[in-house]
Amino acid sequence: MPPPPSAPADSHNRDIAVPLVRVDGVSKAFRTGGATRQVLRGSSFELHPATTVSLVGVSGSGKSTLISLLAGLERADSGRILFAGADLTELDDSARADLRAHRIGIVLQNANLIPFLTSRENVELAITLADGPQRARRARALLSEVGISHRADHLPRRLSGGEAQRVAVAVALANEPSLLLADEVTGELDSAGAEELLEAIFAVSRERGVAVLFVTHSDGLAARADRCLRLVGGEVHPR
Repeated sequence: MPPPPSAPADSHNRDIAVPLVRVDGVSKAFRTGGATRQVLRGSSFELHPATTVSLVGVSGSGKSTLISLLAGLERADSGRILFAGADLTELDDSARADLRAHRIGIVLQNANLIPFLTSRENVELAITLADGPQRARRARALLSEVGISHRADHLPRRLSGGEAQRVAVAVALANEPSLLLADEVTGELDSAGAEELLEAIFAVSRERGVAVLFVTHSDGLAARADRCLRLVGGEVHPR
């Protein structure tokens, strides 16, 4: 039997050209003490595989809300968020949680590591929760991938801020996500630490084909991304 035909040489480029995430006219408001605060107003943009996108905006502009919507932690009031063709706004809580568990990685400003587990154990637990095989081997590989394997047996309290964030990135990659969301992960780091962490994330995007959206207050770090977005008045604009 002849071997199956190989994929065309440009198939990888076509995959990148197809958006993984399409945000279409999304709005979100919150009610506090009887008052309504409109956070997002008809925002639209796309995220593509193997592409890094930065998101900047003043404090309180809605950046974290947008991250929560993309992660399926919040529901949009109107508009659509399509993830690989599935509309997050139409999925129930269970379906959104399943998508988050298997397709989305999230890294927050505070690394959120379990304090009584070592770096390796934190990653192994994340692999277990994602139903992944070969926990020990994959945990070591992930820690090595983000340049923190030498701290695998250290508890979080013995890690620097940058080291803890690298472990958090490894945890976020445990489910082999298609989308990595990073919310101000460099905010507490010095410039050298921020650069190193961001380069580790960029390497993951290139080598794994992961779409990355990262929030930052730094125009310098934002400019390092393939694309830059700015959130102003509840609307997302290209920079």
